[in-house]
Amino acid sequence: MTTDDEPAGLRVLTLNLLAPEFADWESRRAVLKPGLPRLRPDVIALQETVWGNGYDQAVDLLGPDLHVVRHGGRSADGVGAALVSRWPVGTVRELDLQVTERVDMPWSAVVVAEIEVPPPIGTVLVAHHKPTYQYGYAHERELQAVRSAAFIETLLAGRDLPVVLVGDFDDDADSASVRFWRGKQSLHGCSVAYQDAWATVHPDDPGHTFTPRNPLVRAGTMPLETGRRIDYVMVRCGPHGPNLAVADCQRVFDEPVDGVWASDHFGVLADLRLPDHPPGRWR
Repeated sequence: MTTDDEPAGLRVLTLNLLAPEFADWESRRAVLKPGLPRLRPDVIALQETVWGNGYDQAVDLLGPDLHVVRHGGRSADGVGAALVSRWPVGTVRELDLQVTERVDMPWSAVVVAEIEVPPPIGTVLVAHHKPTYQYGYAHERELQAVRSAAFIETLLAGRDLPVVLVGDFDDDADSASVRFWRGKQSLHGCSVAYQDAWATVHPDDPGHTFTPRNPLVRAGTMPLETGRRIDYVMVRCGPHGPNLAVADCQRVFDEPVDGVWASDHFGVLADLRLPDHPPGRWR
């Protein structure tokens, strides 16, 4: 979001909510419901969000007036992923990421939506990427990254549109799958490059988003976790770099409110804007 005297921009948030069955949802809801609007995000990628049986968590937290694009699959208890936009949504495409028999999460997929951001930015492709989570599944996450990247390129079809990649990638910045996204290495004969918003603004800060500093991590299913940055906002690069600049990036919900932690993940909030000097042009 911007004011009249600020450059036009796009504010993007990713947040794994931790399914409501865990860690006193009503107390966490009391932190998230007022906290999310204060952040003023334009696009929100939610993971471990639930809908069904008369309850829609995204609508509960964010209100009925936003546009919600859900991953097609969800677990038996209604847990899945959703992309929420302040701006109208155009074409939506989804590709499942069931790349091997070991992938047992039905909402492991990438959803790519055309978000109609007001001028001067215009249409932006937003890709909500959700690979599998397990330790020891690096092979699957690598295959999923390559599959998602190729899908995005197909949907671009040569159009010079900004692409924002967002989600809980369940791998740290040094993993092969995330290095692939960041343009640090190729995988399976494929290479892409996306600018990592956090690393752009905080190059010397590991920025852990899943950390034992948060007691909900110690209380959860991975109690010996030592701390990783696994939640990302990235911008696709063309031959001369990204066509949206990272103006700012911060962690959110990374402190308790009256003793209550909002989730076992910290969120990542990035401000993106058109660059003063478009890539590929001589000033």
